[in-house]
Amino acid sequence: MRTPSLLRVLANALVVAILLPFATACNEEEPTIGVVRVTDLQGLPVAGATVKLFADPTFPLGDPNRLDKETVTDSDGAATFDYSDFYEQGQSGFAVLDIRATKDTLLGEGIIKIVEEETSEETVVMESAQ
Repeated sequence: MRTPSLLRVLANALVVAILLPFATACNEEEPTIGVVRVTDLQGLPVAGATVKLFADPTFPLGDPNRLDKETVTDSDGAATFDYSDFYEQGQSGFAVLDIRATKDTLLGEGIIKIVEEETSEETVVMESAQ
């Protein structure tokens, strides 16, 4: 059995040293997005509705208000919330948030589970609050 020459060992070590950083490259973080679709009782999209996502924990750990966001639905009845800045890689789970949608005398409520590095969607049906 022949032992490898020093030159061959150094060449193999150099190849490994060059390729190793590419093999263990950091996993790029995907966006963490929540989309709430707002419809009326007939299933038609409600444009211009105010949608609020908020945490309402029984036992708050830290400041639950940091996740509170509010926006208005577009012409397709969709409100998009970007939570990418709040997610840290390696974190297990992200958040379950309450939804409140309002427009004039209409009200819709629900819950959305925001999943890390994914686009989470939920539909809320609005009806008369009177």
